[in-house]
Amino acid sequence: MPTVRISLRKGKQPDYLRELANSVYDAMHDAFNVPANDQFVMIHPHEPEEFVFDRGYLGGPRSDDFVLIAITIGRPRDSQTKQVFYQRLNALLGERLGIASEDVMVQITTSEADDWSFGGGRMGVLTRPDAVTAS
Repeated sequence: MPTVRISLRKGKQPDYLRELANSVYDAMHDAFNVPANDQFVMIHPHEPEEFVFDRGYLGGPRSDDFVLIAITIGRPRDSQTKQVFYQRLNALLGERLGIASEDVMVQITTSEADDWSFGGGRMGVLTRPDAVTAS
């Protein structure tokens, strides 16, 4: 049930953006055991003046291909699992899109099951669709 928001500079082609989304999903599937078809990605292309980042902060150098990936997941993952994810993600983005590892920044936020509704006004934690009705 993760959601992903990816910010980057405008100018990339639709195939590139789709592969970017697929690479993030594939890394989550591999490292976090995200189920098949659980892909919800929003891509936010920005004009250069709307996407401000330090090219050398805690790493770098960062190029115009820099991507900022914000992921909201349900249950927390331990540090080792997150490290596996970061490494897998960087490998996939490098192999598939040629993105340098220093151009990939990730932020992971966790949430509780009742912070989600998958539709119908039902809380994600519920197993019976009729357990709660929308008011």
